Amino acid sequence: MKNYILTIVGVGLFAGGLYFIKTIENPQGLLGALPYICVGLGCVIFGHGIGEIILQHAMKRAPEAAKQLEIDKKDERNLAIANQAKAKAYDMMVFVFGALLLSFALMGIDLLVLLLFVFTYLLIIVYSTYYRFKFNKEI
Repeated sequence: MKNYILTIVGVGLFAGGLYFIKTIENPQGLLGALPYICVGLGCVIFGHGIGEIILQHAMKRAPEAAKQLEIDKKDERNLAIANQAKAKAYDMMVFVFGALLLSFALMGIDLLVLLLFVFTYLLIIVYSTYYRFKFNKEI
């Protein structure tokens, strides 16, 4: 039931965003970005909801495949592979995001936007460092 509601909410946000994009003549401030945010969120929420609905229907039709999928989700080898892939992606993200910050700073974008990017970058680094120390104490 929750997935059907999410799908409907996603379609509603998408349709509302498109409506406001087409009808607002000269958007100022937040109204310039809000319809596009609604379209993006609508697409994400709709995609999540419809994906879960399709997965539920597939699980009902093939119970043996559902059991195999559950085993694959909890398999230690698959978890190790997923964690290693996340670690590699994080390592790449740190350098790419740093280069992007540097290029934005050299382009002279608005200071507030640049500071938001820097704050987000530092938040990710601090979060990683915290968990590195936490997991190091556990081991």
